Amino acid sequence: MLFVGMVGCWLLGALLCAAWLARRIRDSRRVDGVDDKWVLVTGCDSGFGSLAARQLDRLGFRVVAACLTEGGASALRAAATPRLRTVLLDVTDGASIDRAVDFIRGEAGEGGLWGLVNNAGRSIPIGPTEWMRLEDFTKVLDVNLIGLIDVTLRFLPLLKKSRGRVVNVASILGRLSLTGGGYCISKWGVESFSDSLRRDMQHFGVKVSIVEPGFFKTAVTNLDSIQDDLQRLWDRLPSEVRESYGATYLEEYLKAQKFSMSALCSSDISKVSWCMVHALTAMFPRTRYGAGWDAKLFWIPLSYMPSLLTDFILNAMLPSPKGC
Repeated sequence: MLFVGMVGCWLLGALLCAAWLARRIRDSRRVDGVDDKWVLVTGCDSGFGSLAARQLDRLGFRVVAACLTEGGASALRAAATPRLRTVLLDVTDGASIDRAVDFIRGEAGEGGLWGLVNNAGRSIPIGPTEWMRLEDFTKVLDVNLIGLIDVTLRFLPLLKKSRGRVVNVASILGRLSLTGGGYCISKWGVESFSDSLRRDMQHFGVKVSIVEPGFFKTAVTNLDSIQDDLQRLWDRLPSEVRESYGATYLEEYLKAQKFSMSALCSSDISKVSWCMVHALTAMFPRTRYGAGWDAKLFWIPLSYMPSLLTDFILNAMLPSPKGC
């Protein structure tokens, strides 16, 4: 029996090694002719989008980087080759999206659009659900979800022409709702939209991938901005609501949040941009990319645990209201 058990372990190990090797070989195969392929990346003023645009530019893609501000566009052009183009794009403005569509249609011609990277997003307002008003949710949902859907739908005809790729940036918080506000809701929506889009578009040769970053140091996780907005939310709460949480709750909440962010946030944002680049260059892109050690080793495994255990761990990360 001992011999049979040892043989079984060896066979299992061999199978796991063979599966790992097969995946590595599959991941390493690349598409050809990137010099003629046009890619649009949204949210390129800074962070993941800016780095991904520069990486794709260096690889030879015809990159159109969509920025919200002229300052962001100018800085990106200065850091890239003359081949990279920029457009100003507000994903919540239909007319702005139409102008971007017309620009790329004029540049790419009959070849269509090879890649669309939906990276534009915002996080605040974010915090306890009771502190929110409806407009706090819509501010985030309009950018992260409705804007992403609108951009995707308007570019689908060009993507179908090239049998191209859609890369949607979700989050590990699209698997696990950590806090209130529109951010987690929007990322759950991105996951759902991407899954349905992938199944619909596979008939036309268009591949859809989802990138699920963990915590990284970007404008979305800027602690100063998040803390300032939490103070704004707290200050406008009715007195009875503030009393139910306790006078020191906000201070304790901010301390716990700062500790968690410091422990989890990585400054190596290339781990995320690499996922975007791989989804556009691989012959067989992955359906989902988990980016960051915390995503792979903590958040994603936590999302599969029983709710009782998940709630216990998440509750331990933040203070409890007074008397609870």
